[in-house]
Amino acid sequence: MARKADLPEILALQKVAYRQEAEICNDYSIPPLTQKLSELEEELKKKVILITEIDGVIVGSVRAEAKKGTCFIGRLIVYPDFQNHGIGTSLLTEVEKKFKDSIRYELFTGAESKKNLYLYQKSGYRIFKAEKLSDKVNIVYLEKYIER
Repeated sequence: MARKADLPEILALQKVAYRQEAEICNDYSIPPLTQKLSELEEELKKKVILITEIDGVIVGSVRAEAKKGTCFIGRLIVYPDFQNHGIGTSLLTEVEKKFKDSIRYELFTGAESKKNLYLYQKSGYRIFKAEKLSDKVNIVYLEKYIER
């Protein structure tokens, strides 16, 4: 789990990781690229932030919080050089373990983010809603229910 001291490194990683997303939708004003450290510090007070480190360097992170039986997952990021090595899948699995009492998991990604969609759908998530955020940005929401 992330500590306050990890937040500057997480924010720097977030800005690197989300550049790919910005390129896909040709919009560099998306919230992950404009987020400030103070905003991330506020998130840490409300959400669980998990990290993956390699040789003491944070190469992946994800945020989550549970409300009324649903675990909301956000900002799953992996440093580009370490993508396609199972880190994103591992972080997603860890969130689900951490919030094992949730009956539903929800997240969203860019509608054109093929790699993200592949990861989430491979992990059992299904699209249930699409939304147009701006002229350039369309997102899809995905969910996964847990049978108990």
